[in-house]
Amino acid sequence: MKFSVDKHEKYVLIKLNESKLNSLVSPQLKSELILSNTEGQRNIILDMSGVKYADSSGLSSLLVGHRLCKNSDGVFIITGINEAVSRLITISQLNNVMTIVPKVEEAIDLIFMEEIEKELRKEIK
Repeated sequence: MKFSVDKHEKYVLIKLNESKLNSLVSPQLKSELILSNTEGQRNIILDMSGVKYADSSGLSSLLVGHRLCKNSDGVFIITGINEAVSRLITISQLNNVMTIVPKVEEAIDLIFMEEIEKELRKEIK
């Protein structure tokens, strides 16, 4: 699987450099998501701008990322999805569960807003 990982203090950005998110790529993506999470990253952005096709196994890896981040009080954001992948996500009703934004910059902004809200909630308690 071809991908790049860009680690930051508040989040990790994983850019998938594959045209297909299928049963050949999905296990490796799951492994990378689990590794990032166990290294302490609770906020993960997955840039899928290069992905043209996804299948049910690919969607399964997205759910793994979502679950890992949610369980560690973080957020999993998918960005850069094309029309075909978007339709598959909508058909499977994952758009009601996942956080999807058009651009990486918007995902980064969203993570920082979430982190500020968490800090404010801690101060109130």
